[in-house]
Amino acid sequence: MRADNYQHIDAASAEKMVKAFALAVKPIPLLGVEYNEAGYRKALALIEFLVDRDELESPLFDILSRKISEYEQRSPQFAALNNKLEATPYGVALLRTLMDQHGLKAADLLNELGSKSNVSNILNGRRALTVRHIKALAARFKLPAEAFIG
Repeated sequence: MRADNYQHIDAASAEKMVKAFALAVKPIPLLGVEYNEAGYRKALALIEFLVDRDELESPLFDILSRKISEYEQRSPQFAALNNKLEATPYGVALLRTLMDQHGLKAADLLNELGSKSNVSNILNGRRALTVRHIKALAARFKLPAEAFIG
């Protein structure tokens, strides 16, 4: 499409839209002036409010989710956690999530992973999941084995 086929906006109208947008986002945490930990906490509370009201399709939910993620990636307070998450093998991260979702403790995985020390070593990154472990976990959680490979 050629540029002259687009509808043009005069400078005064464009300026009015920009000012209206700036005023609208100013009170919203992480979008306006409050790009700090207090704004981050308020943004989390606002996301929770939207979730409670089933407003997941709201443009605000999408924008805030991205801004929260961006804040967590850039903030020094999350650096150690981000480094640990990046260092955690995908299968172990999935296993930890599944354990949390199912209310499982390390002792609950003895059938799939072996001894208590073996489970501990896997969860702490000192030992890798084997093919046998992956097959057993996939069967237990009714997931494809590929899910643990990432």
